[in-house]
Amino acid sequence: MAIERRVKKIGTVVSDKMDKSVVVRVERQFMHPLYKKVVRKHKKFMAHDEQNDCHEGDIVEIRECRPLSKSKRWEVIRVVERSK
Repeated sequence: MAIERRVKKIGTVVSDKMDKSVVVRVERQFMHPLYKKVVRKHKKFMAHDEQNDCHEGDIVEIRECRPLSKSKRWEVIRVVERSK
């Protein structure tokens, strides 16, 4: 049995205007080391969407892959939740 070592993240699609590409915003929370306050940060990743299945507002799971273009290093695995 092969062990999957690629990093996976869950985020929200913020742009689907490109062909076979989406921009996914991933949020994370952590405790500030000095002030002990919970801080929320986000980062945007470009991901490959082969079937053009994702739309703006969808929650998707992405994982690392080989470089597909200058800025695309992630691919969409599945749509966790559709937007309303």
